Amino acid sequence: MRGYDEFIGRIFDTVPPAVMLLILLAVTGLIAAGWYWWPAWVPRRWPRLRMPRLRLPRIKRRKKARHSQQPVTRAAATRGKPAEPAPAGAALSLADRLAAEGRYAEAIRERLRDTVTVLTRAGVVAPEPGTTAHEITTEAGTGRPGVAPALTSATGLFSEVWYGHRPAGRPEDDRMRDLTAEVRAGIDDGAAR
Repeated sequence: MRGYDEFIGRIFDTVPPAVMLLILLAVTGLIAAGWYWWPAWVPRRWPRLRMPRLRLPRIKRRKKARHSQQPVTRAAATRGKPAEPAPAGAALSLADRLAAEGRYAEAIRERLRDTVTVLTRAGVVAPEPGTTAHEITTEAGTGRPGVAPALTSATGLFSEVWYGHRPAGRPEDDRMRDLTAEVRAGIDDGAAR
């Protein structure tokens, strides 16, 4: 250990610390660049290090049916025109099917999507890509204050399940169904006024 200390001491007596720092930074940069571009600069005759591939089990996916079970909208039936979003009843039936399969978290997500679709069609919110559930709740509460409590609870439940990784079951799905129905009723009441 003493020999190492004397060696380092002789280096710092000869080379100023600022120059030594620059040399160390340059060496570190060269090592980092070599590490990053390692395979590109190794000649072909040198053996290359091969990392073993991680083999993941394959997930079997169901093939899609040729004929969709959902009705085709008029825009989807005509060529060259974009398809309209699915009607609210179709999204609800999807949520019900997911709940029947025991996929409650996905059913909760679909019920919230259906509610946002209803809010959008009613002109209460105008979501853009990347809009969060909280932003939709704030915008809807401003436009229709009557829907704010139920929508806040619905987005809170959604966030707990999807982002908080809370397990979802039949009670959570039933609660989401009640909350989204309450939001829809609030929209209808606001439209009647």
